[in-house]
Amino acid sequence: MVVCCFVCSFLIVQAQQQSRFKPTDWVNPFIGTAEHGHVFLGANMPSGFVQVGPSNIVQTWDSFNGWDWCSGYNYSSKEILGFTHTHLSGTGIGELNDILLLPATGAVQFNKMTFNQPETGYGSYFSHKNEVCRPGYYQVHLDRYAVDAALTATERVGFHQYRFNQPNNPHILLDLEFGMGWDGVSASAIRKINDSTFSGYRFSKGWAPDQKVFFTIHLSRPVKGFKVVDSTTVKEGNAITGKRLKAAFIFSSKQSFDVKVKVSLSAVSEANAAANLKAEIPHWDFNKIKNQATDKWNQHLGTIQIKASNTVKEKFYTALYHSMMHPIVFDDVNQEYRGADQQIYRLNKQQNNYSVLSLWDTYRGIHPLMTIIQPNRVNDYINTFLNIYQQQGKLPIWHLMGNETNCMIGYPAVPIIVDAYFKGFRGFDVALAYEAIKHAAMQDTDGLRWVKQLTFIPADSIQESVAKAMEYAISDWCIAQMAKSLNHLDDYQYFSKRAKLYTLYFDKATQFMRGRVSATEWRTPFNPVFAPSQKNDFTEGNAWQYTWLVPQDVPGLIELLGGEALFTQKLDALFNSSSAQAEGTPPDITGMIGQYAHGNEPDHHIAYLYNYIGQPWKTAALVRQITDTFYTTKPNGLCGNDDAGEMSAWYVLNALGFYPVNPADGKYIFGSPLIDEAVIQTGKQTFKITVLNNNVKNMYIQKIALNGKLLDRSYLLHSDIVKGGYLTIWMGDKPSKIWGLAKSARP
Repeated sequence: MVVCCFVCSFLIVQAQQQSRFKPTDWVNPFIGTAEHGHVFLGANMPSGFVQVGPSNIVQTWDSFNGWDWCSGYNYSSKEILGFTHTHLSGTGIGELNDILLLPATGAVQFNKMTFNQPETGYGSYFSHKNEVCRPGYYQVHLDRYAVDAALTATERVGFHQYRFNQPNNPHILLDLEFGMGWDGVSASAIRKINDSTFSGYRFSKGWAPDQKVFFTIHLSRPVKGFKVVDSTTVKEGNAITGKRLKAAFIFSSKQSFDVKVKVSLSAVSEANAAANLKAEIPHWDFNKIKNQATDKWNQHLGTIQIKASNTVKEKFYTALYHSMMHPIVFDDVNQEYRGADQQIYRLNKQQNNYSVLSLWDTYRGIHPLMTIIQPNRVNDYINTFLNIYQQQGKLPIWHLMGNETNCMIGYPAVPIIVDAYFKGFRGFDVALAYEAIKHAAMQDTDGLRWVKQLTFIPADSIQESVAKAMEYAISDWCIAQMAKSLNHLDDYQYFSKRAKLYTLYFDKATQFMRGRVSATEWRTPFNPVFAPSQKNDFTEGNAWQYTWLVPQDVPGLIELLGGEALFTQKLDALFNSSSAQAEGTPPDITGMIGQYAHGNEPDHHIAYLYNYIGQPWKTAALVRQITDTFYTTKPNGLCGNDDAGEMSAWYVLNALGFYPVNPADGKYIFGSPLIDEAVIQTGKQTFKITVLNNNVKNMYIQKIALNGKLLDRSYLLHSDIVKGGYLTIWMGDKPSKIWGLAKSARP
């Protein structure tokens, strides 16, 4: 009885502590909003279809500066044009920012203001002093109009609350032409249903070649006037179509007043947009929805509860927050969604369909992380991929709002599918999944016709031949492993050979991967730091960086470089060489340590390669340098594009103390943990990490115990984590003379 009471008391205290813990208190959404981070700022739910937030003025897309407004917002801006309902977070793409609303006063202006000239059109100055953002909530004061604006959201509805403090012809502007700059409206419509309800659509062509957004707008008070223009032409009637539509909802008041606006979206139809609104926000209680969003974020962020310094906690929970924005839910409350073939489909009620699939980035870190902390989403991700495969005839590469953009390289859905398969996920058709991954590798595009013949891709035949070949080899290794598991032994042999084709690009004379034009001739001239945007053998990188992109076969790469001693010498040289870059280097190559570029994903595993040669202390020192230097709590706290949360996922995993070098072998390689303690919820199980003697100087792992038994290897298995248990890590200020050195301990 005494033992039972003690256990009960302990569980009650633990539950109380967990209920008081609010990870949202540690999230700083402004991190990554300056310079090249490109993160979304505003209100959204985890994986929410709607991200409602401010859109700034882009001075010009012709200059490099315009690129830093890809999400719609940059911390350096002084003006807000309005609040839009779709955004990309952390990408290098100027897309979305659909359905702009702006609460305004004075004469109705239908053209947006030009840079630094407010009198030329709509938009307002603002101050960061009057701006607040928390997970699921955003507020700002619009100086020009004396309006206080607050935003929150559900998965499919943006909820606005405006306070008109000095009304003078108060109105809300709707701009259906506005976008981030990379698309153009192909068709749009607005329909007045009654004095407080409006619906319509915006169809556009751009990076997403056929994007469709339907909307319903519901106002908390009726309008006295409704004015619509198509370009500059005033349009009459209650149902208006055009390509440059803008509307004004005009109110009657000479005193300060509040108005609330609900904007629901659908990619299927206006009727579904209306149904989404009715289902998700059937009332006008703004605070209820704001609190609901906060609770949802606390629930998701609370899957990992850490003890650490305040700085680490701020960076960690902000990174976890950013890693949970994409992919987005891309279906309606009635389970309907728009497929990749533009047809309408209906899901099983237990499923979700997803979009914003930046897979070349996210296969490396986000998806392995989700297999740990969001296992309930993994089968839906894979089913989304397989549905796209059946609808468009191939697996997704970079899918956006039901459209294939074909951006980036390789067939990056493959490692995600194979990783899920080997981690035991079976909520998808395994035979169809194997068919799809094999199909991805057996096409004739982007140099694959040479790969299919087990030969190199001629450098003068396609752009970025080496980068593409290296990515193909990673995915081909994954296909080979799944083929072997399914007893497709001929496929196993064939794809195993293809996985070794990376060796054909290694030049022993220069000791670099490089483009070759024939069996005996390399592309010349050659400069390992050369990385122009055009006529390049690499994708957003150079030979220094891509020489290491063999995470599926590190022992093979060690052998290729001449053994451990020469491999070590070359790897040391990467981090110790000059960081000088050649003229024409793309802006993605940032976060430099020597020629290591943390600002781009193909480099993210490289620091961990030291573990494969028994030098884990070098990995530890580099992890600490990267996490301290390239992740800060300032608005420019990310050294490069967050890439749909992948940069942030890297920090989350590394703060816990490990990272998956091979994206599909279920191993997490130890680095140098930043936390003192972490409790990870992995579905129904709990995995606890305790780090002893951890501080700035004590960066080196001395020993590790798993469930009380010393762990004689420098990596952790996925199965070790998800079955629950506890890990203890002892740290010291000098490299251990034992831990991680033996060949039997290496990954």
